[in-house]
Amino acid sequence: MIYLEIFWSFFQIGLFSIGGGYAALPLIENQVLKVHNWLTLGEYADLLTISQMTPGPIALNASTFVGTRVAGLPGAIIATVGCVTPSCIIVLTLAYFYFKYKNLSTIQGVLKGLRPAVVSLIASAGLSILMLAVFKTEGVSLFAAKLSDINFVSIILVAIGVFVLKKFKADPIKVMLATGIIGIFVYGLF
Repeated sequence: MIYLEIFWSFFQIGLFSIGGGYAALPLIENQVLKVHNWLTLGEYADLLTISQMTPGPIALNASTFVGTRVAGLPGAIIATVGCVTPSCIIVLTLAYFYFKYKNLSTIQGVLKGLRPAVVSLIASAGLSILMLAVFKTEGVSLFAAKLSDINFVSIILVAIGVFVLKKFKADPIKVMLATGIIGIFVYGLF
């Protein structure tokens, strides 16, 4: 019976946590602390810390943690499956309808309209990361920046990384690791 409760709780979390991991936190808190009393408040704080620290989506990490705490390894597997099942159903349904109706001009128009929006969202995220790398403090406007606000070490590391990627067709993971190691030494000296 506990396995069914775990599955159903995390199925609901996966289904209604629209907007990413942080949007899932109130749902997780409600299910884990209020509805089932599976964790104490201190354990929930640990859950948040571990879920944000470990790689992967917060809701998925939280489901694995709670499942392990409540019912061991089988509970972790069931909670994780419960959390991802709604997304799988939705994506498979959308894929079915896409492949069935992909030749309709309306669908093609919607997809063509979405492409610029997706590109702009990705570009916006990339620009935000670049701004954090280029300027020494957060919140500096590109147009109001002073020369002292610019982090020249970061600019040089970005330029070296782009050069190595383009010129030598290097593995991006190796370039990130190398620039990270260089950054440790350079920032450790200053």
